[in-house]
Amino acid sequence: MNHLMIMPIVIPLLTGAFLLVMYRYNIGRQRSLGIGSCLLLVIFAIWAVLQAGVTDYTLYRLGNWQPPFGIVLVLDRLSATMLLLTALLSLFCVLYASRGSDREGSHFHALMQFQLMGINGAFLTGDLFNLFVFFEVLLIASYALLLHGGGRARSRAGLHYVIINLAGSALFLLALGLLYGLTGTLNMADLARVIANAPESDLPLLKAASLLLMVVFGIKAALLPLLFWLPRAYSAASAPVAALFAIMTKVGFYAMVRVFLVVFGLDEGAPANDTVMAWLWPMALITLALGGIGVLGAASLRTLTAYMVIVSVGILLATLSRNDEQLLAASLFYLLHSTIMTAVFFLLADLIGRYRDDGYDRFSVISPLSHRWVLGSVFLVAAISMASLPPFSGFVSKAWILQSSTPLPDYLWLWGAILISGLLIIAALSRAGSGWFWRPEEHSAAKARAVAKTQRLDYARTATVCVMIAISFSLALFAQPVMDYLEAAARLVYQPSGYVDAVLGDYVRQGGEVSP
Repeated sequence: MNHLMIMPIVIPLLTGAFLLVMYRYNIGRQRSLGIGSCLLLVIFAIWAVLQAGVTDYTLYRLGNWQPPFGIVLVLDRLSATMLLLTALLSLFCVLYASRGSDREGSHFHALMQFQLMGINGAFLTGDLFNLFVFFEVLLIASYALLLHGGGRARSRAGLHYVIINLAGSALFLLALGLLYGLTGTLNMADLARVIANAPESDLPLLKAASLLLMVVFGIKAALLPLLFWLPRAYSAASAPVAALFAIMTKVGFYAMVRVFLVVFGLDEGAPANDTVMAWLWPMALITLALGGIGVLGAASLRTLTAYMVIVSVGILLATLSRNDEQLLAASLFYLLHSTIMTAVFFLLADLIGRYRDDGYDRFSVISPLSHRWVLGSVFLVAAISMASLPPFSGFVSKAWILQSSTPLPDYLWLWGAILISGLLIIAALSRAGSGWFWRPEEHSAAKARAVAKTQRLDYARTATVCVMIAISFSLALFAQPVMDYLEAAARLVYQPSGYVDAVLGDYVRQGGEVSP
C-alpha cells in the first residue's frame, strides 16, 4: 500500500491536535504550523493528481483489512481534483487569516485543520458510514468556525446552521440503517454490487434510501428548499471562513456524484436513481433561478456572493441530473472556477470593507473608499471572471456546459437558466462596482484620498486575492489539459464496474465469498 494516500487526512489531524496543545503560545508559531500544513497538503494533492493520472484507482486499506470488511480509502481523478482544489483554497484562506483575522477568537488554526481533515476524508473514503463520520468532523469544526469572533449575527446564523445540519445527520443515519438492513454492507463498491443484483421487492426501499440521501446531500449542497440557511451563515462568517466554506457545498455535490452515479449506478438503467433524478432536475433549476434573484436583490457584497454560491450549486446539480458523461466533465470544470471565484469575492468584500469609513460592504451606504484605483481594478477583473466573460475560466466552463447540453432534448431550459442567471450576476456586480469605484461623490473622494495617506494598503491580503484570480485565469490558459483530465474523471464515474472491481477485486470474482 502507498501510505502517501492517507497524508491528506493525517497531516491536518496531527497539526490540529498539536495546535490545540500549544494554542497559548505565540500566534506566529500557530500561523507557521497552519501555513506549513496547508503547503504540505498542496504537495500531496499534486502527487494525488499525478498518481490518479497514471493509475485509475489507488487504494489504501486501513489495517490491511480487505474490503468490504475493512475501512478503505479510494483515490481516483475526481477525488484527486477535489483534494487539490481544497488544498489550494485552504492555503489562501489561512494566509489571508494570518493577517489578523485569526486573532478574533480562539483555536482558529486548529479548527481549520480539523475541517480540512473532514473535507479530505469525505473525498477519499470508500465507505458510506465513514462518509458520515467525516461529514460530522467537518461540520463540528465548521460550527465553531462560523461562530469564530462572536457577535449576535454569527450566533443567530450559527444556531440555524447547527439545527438544520443536525437534522441532516439524523436523516443520514436513517438512510444508512435502511441500506445496511437491505444489503448488509456500507462499502460503496459492495453496495453497488448488491444493489445491482437486488430483488424487485427491495426496489421501493432502495428508492426511499436514495431519496433520503438526496435530502441529506441537498442540505450540504444547499438545494432548494434546503438552502435558506446558506446566505445568512456565509454572510455572517469571517472572510477567510466564508471563503473556505465555498468548498462545503461542493462536498455535497461530490457525495451525490459518488453515491448516485456509482453506488446506485452499476445496475443498467439504475432504477433506484430514476426518482432522484426526476426530482433533482426541476429543483436544481428553481435553485438556480432563486440564486439569480437573490444576487440581484442582495444588499451587501457578502450576501451577493452567498447567492452566487447558490447559483453555482443550481448549475452543478442541474447538469448532474441530466446524467450525461460529457456534461459532468464540463460541470467539474465549472466547479473549479466557481469555487475559486466565490472565495475571491468573500475575501474581496472584507478587503473593500476595511477601507471604507462606514457601511463595510453594504451597497446602500455612501462612504469614502481609500485606495479606490487599486481595489477597483481588482474588483473589475474579479467581476469579469465571475460573470463568465472571456478570457477567464468562467467563460470556458459555461461555454463547455452549453455545448455539452445541446444534444439533450430539454437543453433550452438549462441554457435559459444559465444565461439569465449570468445576466443577473453581471447586473448586480456592475451596480456594486459603479457605486463604489466609478463615480463616487466629490467630497467622499477627497476624504478617501486624505484617509489613504494615513491608511496603507494591505499588500499581503491584496496579493492573496490577486493570486487566486490568476489561478482562475490559468484554468482558461491551460483549459485543454484540464479538460482532458476532467473528461477522464467523468468517464471513470460513469463506469462504476471499474470502481467495484478495483476495490473488491478477488472478492467479486469469488462470488462474494471471503478469501482464504
